[in-house]
Amino acid sequence: MSTTATLDRERVRQLFDLRSSYNVHMGGGYREDPYPVWHRLREQAPVHPGIVHELTGFDGPAMFSGLPYPDRPHFSAFSYAACDAAYRDPEVFASAAGPVDPNNGPYGATNSMLSMGGRQHRRYRGLVQPSFVPGKAKWWISNWIEETVDLLVDGFVDAGRAELNVDFCAAIPVLTITSSFGVPVDQALDIRAALTRPDEIVRMLEPIVAARRADPQDDLISILVQAEMTDENGVTHRLTDAEIHSFSVLLLTAGSGTTWKQMGITLTALLQHPEALAAVRADRSLLRPAIEESLRWSPTDPMFSRWVTEDVDFFGVHMPAGSVLHLCIGAANRDPARWDRPDEYDITRALRPSFAFGGGAHVCLGMHVARAEMRVGIGALLDRLPDLRLDPDREAPRFIGMYERGATEIPVVFG
Repeated sequence: MSTTATLDRERVRQLFDLRSSYNVHMGGGYREDPYPVWHRLREQAPVHPGIVHELTGFDGPAMFSGLPYPDRPHFSAFSYAACDAAYRDPEVFASAAGPVDPNNGPYGATNSMLSMGGRQHRRYRGLVQPSFVPGKAKWWISNWIEETVDLLVDGFVDAGRAELNVDFCAAIPVLTITSSFGVPVDQALDIRAALTRPDEIVRMLEPIVAARRADPQDDLISILVQAEMTDENGVTHRLTDAEIHSFSVLLLTAGSGTTWKQMGITLTALLQHPEALAAVRADRSLLRPAIEESLRWSPTDPMFSRWVTEDVDFFGVHMPAGSVLHLCIGAANRDPARWDRPDEYDITRALRPSFAFGGGAHVCLGMHVARAEMRVGIGALLDRLPDLRLDPDREAPRFIGMYERGATEIPVVFG
């Protein structure tokens, strides 16, 4: 990576501000705190007929997993137990409405590994899983994350102030994942801008895939072009270009679209709880529980969906086959049946698994990379920015968004 100076900060702001037209269709216009409503809904019943944002009282645009499908019945789960039961039963609560074949049909998350089930999902996931296990975190950190983080901090360390959401959090994941695909820095934002037009992403990747087939490098595309998969007939083959493109669109979409928001949430939580920030600064072993607590307390994607494959009575509600069940993991992660004082951000809380990265066979493939990005990024800020604190002369950050939640600007001063 040559430099991050080629990143257009105004374009970064446009692409990564949840209030922008680029993100508003996913509920970026929602400015309230949904948790009081979700608490009431969960107390009334673990599962409700209806869709999460409508039950929450938001009538703006809010497209996300499992939406809109107006011809299907919709239900929403708000308790930890209900979400857990759905994740544990992928035969009844499937990740797609029908068969998935990346060699046919359009590119996109709905026609990728994300929507596969059973043995098909295990075969495809098994190809890339080794690159995303905890033991591989050092590969990501030394190849891409550390350099990206250091270059970004270099850009504002002498200024005494910064806006961390756009100038820092947003840039780290998009530069990390695109660099791991061999995408030049000056094309990183083009990839982000094209996430809703995956055919454009494929056109940008085609020459890179061809080059890696001829001359593999130490990057993710090279792993994909060299991967071999055994199909249901026992025949082993290299991935087709279409399969590589399907993987790539999914990984680029997920890798550039979630970690920046969760890093911003974690930083905001720490900055708004100075005693926690001071504790983490003094003892870096507390950084891990600080990140895990932010994942529980305010997951950036608080809802995912599953397709009901057969008639089922589920937590007191009858759902016919063909229904969509929306799992409100944001509400589940604050279920008082599992956590005491669930609305408090408490980094001393005993660690218990949450649904921040989903659950079951489809638990987020990149969760360990995301954790590494947050750990290295926040650690670097604490190392290099003495007396880091919110800027008292600027508006304090707020959490906004419905199906993609994150912080507004995070203005800080230091030194």
